Amino acid sequence: MPKKTSTVMPLIPEKRYFTIGEASALCKVKPHVLRYWEQEFTQLRPNKRTGNRRYYQQKDILMIRQIRGLLYDEGFTISGAKTRLMETIKEHKKTTSPENIRKLLQDIHAELQDITLQLETI
Repeated sequence: MPKKTSTVMPLIPEKRYFTIGEASALCKVKPHVLRYWEQEFTQLRPNKRTGNRRYYQQKDILMIRQIRGLLYDEGFTISGAKTRLMETIKEHKKTTSPENIRKLLQDIHAELQDITLQLETI
């Protein structure tokens, strides 16, 4: 049964890179868990520099929090969380396709024209 407890996460500072210790604290997950998740989730790929040190970016922190939410809060298994992440990514790609963005911009443009006409009649 999922825990359904809402863990309040600290705000993510405006930094470009975070060490594994910082990422661990920001996501309330131990460093060894982060290293394990890197093996399991292909979406989680921090930059590695000299000495194999990991440097996480803001997008990585958000991904870790999403994985954590699926596993700890919603009760997904690793396999289930992988599937859900893939579905989310596919859906995101659909909604951000150039065709969809173009259509959205055309709708916004038409709506702004309507508003302009209404304001001109006032």
